[in-house]
Amino acid sequence: VLRCLGIPTRVITNFNSAHDKNLNLSIDKYIDVSGNNLHLSEDSVWNFHVWNESWFIRKDLGSFYDGWQVLDATPQEKSKGIYQCGPASTRAIKEGDVNLDYDSPFVFAAVNADCVTWIRYSKKRKERIYSDTRKIGKFISTKAVGTNFRVDVTANYKYPEVTEIPFKISYAQYKTSLMDDRKILVTAV
Repeated sequence: VLRCLGIPTRVITNFNSAHDKNLNLSIDKYIDVSGNNLHLSEDSVWNFHVWNESWFIRKDLGSFYDGWQVLDATPQEKSKGIYQCGPASTRAIKEGDVNLDYDSPFVFAAVNADCVTWIRYSKKRKERIYSDTRKIGKFISTKAVGTNFRVDVTANYKYPEVTEIPFKISYAQYKTSLMDDRKILVTAV
């Protein structure tokens, strides 16, 4: 319909798409001390999810957010009481501006949430034991104009993942950090 109105529009596919039900920007999995899944979270990761992007000028948000906007014709969650999603600026998603309206936190999580595993010792005590910051939002793609080739648009949604920790510590500091906090992984010198 938007193309019929002369608005540039394209289909986007996001592989490893997060469905962040509680909008905490992470996909949480809870296990007990024996490693059994506790099913305490409604978060999930889908093999893929598809939405549309349309090109808009955003007078309501400012020109910084002009450009491609996410519109989901098949929203799975209510937003402001009705099933809708967008228009969320891809620029806002990339910059992490999740405080903006139009479902920016939900779309941000779909492409950039952390997958976190927690051990739940009791109703009041839990411990994060694993966090995967790279699983979500892979090969975000659209179809090339005039051909059937895939165009990777992941860079429109997120910055490249950091491959190395940009600082180094001594082995003694590394050993101490392991004793102090088993959750932090650091490369030793």
